[in-house]
Amino acid sequence: MNKRDFDIEEELNKLPKSPGVYMMHDKDDVIIYVGKAVILRNRVRSYFRESTKKSVKIQQMVRNIAWFEYVVTDSELEALVLENNLIKENQPKYNTMLKDDKTYPYIKVTVADDFPRIVMCRKVVKDNARYFGPFTSGEAVRETIDLLRRVYKVRGCRMKISPSDDKENGGARKCLYYHMGQCQAPCDGLVSTEEYRQNIEKVLDFLGGDHREVTRELTDKMQAASDAMDYEKAIEYRDLIESVRKVSEKQKITDTGDENRDVIALAGNDESVIVQMFFIRGGRIVGREHYYMQHAGEESEEDILAAFLVQFYSGAPFIPKEILLSAEPSGRELIEEWMSRQMGSKVNITIPQKGKKDKLVLLAKENARIKLDQDIEKLKRDHDRTKGAVEEIEKITGLSGIHRMEAYDISNISGFESVGSMVVYEDGRPKPNEYRKFKIRSVEGPNDYASMEEVLTRRFEHGLKERDGTDTPGKFSKFPDLILMDGGRGQVNICEEVLDDLGLDIPVCGMVKDDNHRTRGLYYNNVELPISSSSEGFHLITRIQDEAHRFAITFHRKLRSSQQVHSILDDIPGIGPARRKSLMRSFESLDDIKEASEEELEALESFNRQAARSVYEFFHKTGNDNE
Repeated sequence: MNKRDFDIEEELNKLPKSPGVYMMHDKDDVIIYVGKAVILRNRVRSYFRESTKKSVKIQQMVRNIAWFEYVVTDSELEALVLENNLIKENQPKYNTMLKDDKTYPYIKVTVADDFPRIVMCRKVVKDNARYFGPFTSGEAVRETIDLLRRVYKVRGCRMKISPSDDKENGGARKCLYYHMGQCQAPCDGLVSTEEYRQNIEKVLDFLGGDHREVTRELTDKMQAASDAMDYEKAIEYRDLIESVRKVSEKQKITDTGDENRDVIALAGNDESVIVQMFFIRGGRIVGREHYYMQHAGEESEEDILAAFLVQFYSGAPFIPKEILLSAEPSGRELIEEWMSRQMGSKVNITIPQKGKKDKLVLLAKENARIKLDQDIEKLKRDHDRTKGAVEEIEKITGLSGIHRMEAYDISNISGFESVGSMVVYEDGRPKPNEYRKFKIRSVEGPNDYASMEEVLTRRFEHGLKERDGTDTPGKFSKFPDLILMDGGRGQVNICEEVLDDLGLDIPVCGMVKDDNHRTRGLYYNNVELPISSSSEGFHLITRIQDEAHRFAITFHRKLRSSQQVHSILDDIPGIGPARRKSLMRSFESLDDIKEASEEELEALESFNRQAARSVYEFFHKTGNDNE
């Protein structure tokens, strides 16, 4: 479909009366909103109906819609799942988003293995393992894993072990953990699958919150060791009991029975919303965490809670049987059904009105309010440095609606290995995963203007091909609202010529430097614009310029280093392509190769003693220029 020919009124009449998901696109083909509907025809048409009351955010979103698409689903539940996946994938500008850039530690037990291991991880995948968490403290997770290894001697190594492994290794496989008493050496056949599995079941019970059994077991062993006058062993058990106590005490006890619950409440103002969570496992508060919700704006508490529930629990390995909320979320029954299917058992969403549960919700709400109050000043500073700085640039240039900015720079030494960099900032924040680097192909010698012309042409030609479908879709199809060039009139003119040739209309500013190579201001529309060096807009321009320069320099240095290493290794007698590749794979830099011993070199793939000695002597013989 040619999106330029999209007729919104005509397409609205084609909408089906079915459940599904719709995606709103802007003029740059970026998805700016994703929503679900029981009846697509009614829901999507409501956005364009003047009589429908809309929030300021939705009014702004509608003004930016260039075209829309939709996917029909069999049910509203299927639409809920698809909506959430599309929101996470596309991060739409106008959706209420869970801002969760934290990676929380989990405890993972590889129960599908013949001899399961226990490890800490920060990502949950579908691999038939049991995951416990998320935990808010990595240190507490490490302490717990260390305790379980000492008590139950569960392995943590990556070695693949099967029950068929024989016992004829003479202890050759035993590692340090066996000798420290923290592993039973299943790799050497010293423990049966059944006995090992019994210990794993105890580990799972402990992680599930049952600490009483391990305490009783250790107490019995301590008493038996003491009765046998094995006081050294008794002291060891006593220390383990103390470790169990410390792990247990880190979990605040609450009088809520032995149930698993999550308690969720929020607090917000005109600009920010914080969601506070308490994680209750086995009647204990095992952790608490707060989350920021982006683009919440004028959304109701009910809508924000609904968005949070779906986005948070879609990636959770465990959903408790009961979730206590401060308000009823939009689409409560649908979310309950989705959660229940996720867990394979009934999940209830409760909005308590009195009693102990209500007090827990009020406590969470109070914590959210306190956190919001504490962070108001921090959030204001963060806004000033990012969106506020962009707004200053808009005032200086007279532009509006700047969301995405791209900056470019060229790096070379006398024309050697010229490279170009593209860095991306959105709402004043860097987007490193969208940075791009270019190795100059068509320019020889130190010609920054010609090099920049090549970089810009390749970047925007690629983007145009992605947009019209003649190239594989990628991130080049997102065009900036403002281009920042590392330089003044000359670089700006080059960029504008490239854009004119490609039929693109994108504002271009030059980031001008003074004689000391420090950022001085902006060059726009043939005028150098005055800007206060103490303003946040000025500081943002400086950061962007420095980042573009850093990214280009880093790439250029990497290429230069690679060329240098290759050229030097070519001079070593007896070192051909295979051994050169082996050196490059095994060592990060030329200095590492120089510092390697003959024994380390001989251990490399394709190497023998003679080759190792040849490399070693090349870098260590007296008077060698490569030293």
